[in-house]
This record gives sequence, structure tokens and C-alpha cells, in this order.
Amino acid sequence: MEDYTLQNKKAWEYNAYNFWIAEAGTPAKRAKDILAAPEKQLKRYAQYFDGYKGLKIANICGSCGKKAVPLAVMGAEVTVFDISEDNRRYALELAQAAGVTISYEVCDVLEIDLDTYGGFFDVVFMEGGILHYFHNIDAFMGIMRTILKPGGKLICSDFHPFGKITPVLGVMQPDGDYFSTEVFEGEMAHARFFDEEIRRNIPQCSYRRYTLSEIINAVLNCGFTLKQFDEHPAWSNSNLPGEFTLIAIKN
Repeated sequence: MEDYTLQNKKAWEYNAYNFWIAEAGTPAKRAKDILAAPEKQLKRYAQYFDGYKGLKIANICGSCGKKAVPLAVMGAEVTVFDISEDNRRYALELAQAAGVTISYEVCDVLEIDLDTYGGFFDVVFMEGGILHYFHNIDAFMGIMRTILKPGGKLICSDFHPFGKITPVLGVMQPDGDYFSTEVFEGEMAHARFFDEEIRRNIPQCSYRRYTLSEIINAVLNCGFTLKQFDEHPAWSNSNLPGEFTLIAIKN
């Protein structure tokens, strides 16, 4: 596990379980919402799934299980890969409260056990902004392709690179240079929700932000066929791009 991954792990394990309790509610409360309308919990991402029942789905950096558990409720066999033990604790409690089972691997995504998971999944799914946690997007996309079955689908939704030059999402400050390849340190995503005293003590994450061409070329260069690329409005300004969703198939 590389040094920057260990740094990000410390940030994502800092009071994370208590954060999810405060932000998402207890696992029992969250489970009730999921069971009432599981597909609704997927939000816009539901349109990119061809079905759920019996599919083996890898949820990359699946955090607290907010998408993994609804997928499991609808019949998918879900494995979450995430770096945080605190995230795992909440996600497994959430799954139990919802009456389903998910698998949860706490690991560096770039070190997924390929003897176990190579060619294993029908779908690889990620959302919520994760690409900037990985300093080598080509290696990352290569792992995503390796764990998919032939013909498997990649659903990659992330922050739009437009945010490199303007704060459309308010999650990460822009540096003004769209083409920058610099690695830098910054607050982890949830730090802004904590009181200032706690916020100052949260370890920072190490980031590398990508351009659209870097993301798309990484997908193409590792052997995916790009099928669809959608841009979505920013939370703060619907006239600007805030997120995107990329759909690709393993050849």
C-alpha cells in the first residue's frame, strides 16, 4: 500500500462511523428508507443498470453502503471495496438492518486480490467522486477491467473536471489550471460538516485531479469500449457541468 493511500485511509477513518450516524441516521433508520424504495436510492444511476437480480457488482469506494445495500435489496450480489474500517462497520450494520448480505473488502483498490476477483464481476460501479484519490488513473482503470467478466459493464460516475477551474460543487477548491497534473493535499470530503475544532484535526487527503481526456483515454487505452458519456448539472448551478457518468464495456 503506497504512502498516499495510507494517508487517505487515516482521513477516511477519522470519526467516520459517527459521521454517518449523524449524516445518514442510524443503520436501522437508513434501512427503512432503503426498503421503502430501494431503486430510488440509486438516484440517476438506476438508468445505467440493465437489471439487478443475480448480478455480481463491485462497488468501488462504496463508503457506508448507501448504494451497495439498495443493490443487494434488489437482488444483486454486491462486494464493496473501500479503504475505511469505519465505513465497513456502518455498511455491514446497514445491510444487516435491511435484511441482506454484502461483502466488504477493506483494501487499497489498486491492490484488489486478482486471484479471487479477476474476471469475477458483471458490473463495476462507482459514484460520488473517487478518481482523484488515485494518482495513476491508467493503473486504476486497468484493475477495473481486470475484475470484470468479458462483456462486463463499467459504470463510472464522478466529479466533472470543470471543477478544476471553478468551485461548482463546493467540495474541493479549484486551482485555476485545468491541465495541472500536480498531486496536492486537501481536506477529505466530509471535513466541512464538522465543527472547526474537529475539522482542524482531520488528516488531509492526497489528490490528483484529471482532465476529461485523461479519464476517457485511460478507459480506452486499457481495452474498454466506450458506450456512453453523460454530463450532469452542478448542484449549485444547473447551467454548469458538475458530474459525469461514463459507461464502458470490457471487450
